[in-house]
Amino acid sequence: MNESLATWELIALGAMGLVVILFFFPGLRRMSEESKKAEKDWPGFLLPIGAVILFVVLLIVMV
Repeated sequence: MNESLATWELIALGAMGLVVILFFFPGLRRMSEESKKAEKDWPGFLLPIGAVILFVVLLIVMV
């Protein structure tokens, strides 16, 4: 269970990581450019997170 990876496995993992980065990079760049133009919707982001935090606090208090 505590074995280290062989050299070829490390090279294969590095190559797969590089392929994943190169595959997703154009989409990430386009998404970044489009997000600069989009209107900001912080209440739509913070309201659900606040509701979840309040729900978790309620569950803790009930125990």
